[in-house]
Amino acid sequence: MEVSDYSYYVFFDIDRTITRTISGKALAHAAFRKNLMPAKDLLKALYVLLAYKLNLKDPVGVIGDMVGWVKGLPEKTITDLCTLIFHEDLLPSINKEVRSEIKGHRDKNAKLIILSSSLLPICREVSANLGMDDFICSCLESDNGILTGKTIGPVCFGEEKAKRLIEYCEKNNTRPSDAWYYGDAISDIHVLGAVGNPVCVNPDKQLKKAAVSRGWRIVKWNS
Repeated sequence: MEVSDYSYYVFFDIDRTITRTISGKALAHAAFRKNLMPAKDLLKALYVLLAYKLNLKDPVGVIGDMVGWVKGLPEKTITDLCTLIFHEDLLPSINKEVRSEIKGHRDKNAKLIILSSSLLPICREVSANLGMDDFICSCLESDNGILTGKTIGPVCFGEEKAKRLIEYCEKNNTRPSDAWYYGDAISDIHVLGAVGNPVCVNPDKQLKKAAVSRGWRIVKWNS
């Protein structure tokens, strides 16, 4: 087995970890303002987000419902909208602590990767701005440039995140036990448990409880 050119790998979530803003929510509001999303779909999006927070619905199903509204739209339309919300909503909400954390890892020859359920155009923008080396994300399916309302493969969320991290490490000849992952929610517990260096950023109540019991590092990023 060939040895990786990097000393170790570091994976970062986006929503509520790198940024203080939830990208899916920002995208839905922007689409509604531009008449790309009907009011009924915006209400549905808000409902499924609430259902997820209250544990009333399977989170993967929630995300599946959230992407259905793009059906029939040109792929370029959503790409442009993602670029817009990155500059208007996400970029101003990037935690300053992230940049110093990235620099610290970069100085130690780490490979830096976005690992997020966010859509590819959003992950690409965040990755480029922060100087990341790669990104792993959810991708929308299209047919001749027109979106089908489905994702390509499983949504990068929950257990799927852990699966993709492990596969990525194996493909790049490094061990998950040497890797880092930064996440904020209980939905990240599988991927946090898959790495040797889990970091919980402003964790929700459930994740904080799990982190304390497991001795995982907890950080508070406020800016």
